[in-house]
Amino acid sequence: MRIDGRKNGQLRPVRITPGFLKHPAGSALIEFGNTRVICAASIMEEVPSWMRSQKVPGGWVTGEYQMIPASTPDRTRREINHPSGRTQEIQRLIGRCLRAAVNLGKLGPRSIYIDCEVIDADGGTRCASITGGMVALQLAIRKLMKDGKLAENPILCNIAAVSVGVVKGEVLLDLCYQEDSSADVDMNLIMTDQGRIVEVQATGEESTFSKKEFDSMQKLAEKGINHLFELQKKALK
Repeated sequence: MRIDGRKNGQLRPVRITPGFLKHPAGSALIEFGNTRVICAASIMEEVPSWMRSQKVPGGWVTGEYQMIPASTPDRTRREINHPSGRTQEIQRLIGRCLRAAVNLGKLGPRSIYIDCEVIDADGGTRCASITGGMVALQLAIRKLMKDGKLAENPILCNIAAVSVGVVKGEVLLDLCYQEDSSADVDMNLIMTDQGRIVEVQATGEESTFSKKEFDSMQKLAEKGINHLFELQKKALK
């Protein structure tokens, strides 16, 4: 049994609440156990300056991420002017992954910002941000289509993400913070609902790991992601 009583291949209780915020085109509160992230999709009728200068057609999808100060037991310093290296890395990951779900050429000359605000952090915040951000993005696209601004849905697939790792020789799915902080191996897997891999982040935190262990982690992560796809579909109904 794990710290919270789960089996090795069991996700924490996951809940997605769509339309959580009033003003954004799309939003969702996603909860992975004690980790809670508010994801909001805002539409801007413009593209980044580099796209304009290089005359790149289509639109853009990007992500921003932050942890509010009270999201951790000890107050996290607010990042106002200079996001930390970790924050920048997670923002880029969110943007890369969600762009993989969209045909940018069909989006038109506009940008969609996915803002991910971590209000409670207990591990897996980047995975929760991607999974919840995908729901917010889908809702924003639906609004564009409803408003007659898109003739064709540019969404190519759904994207979801989950963490997995090796802790004391055991392969565990969806690590909470206590497990993550003591893991020998930490891995995040992001996939499409068509079974294709978007990104893999796997690091031997305290030791190296074998191909067999990697395969076990990937198999367990895929099982968890397939369940997340079902929860996304349910939220989007």
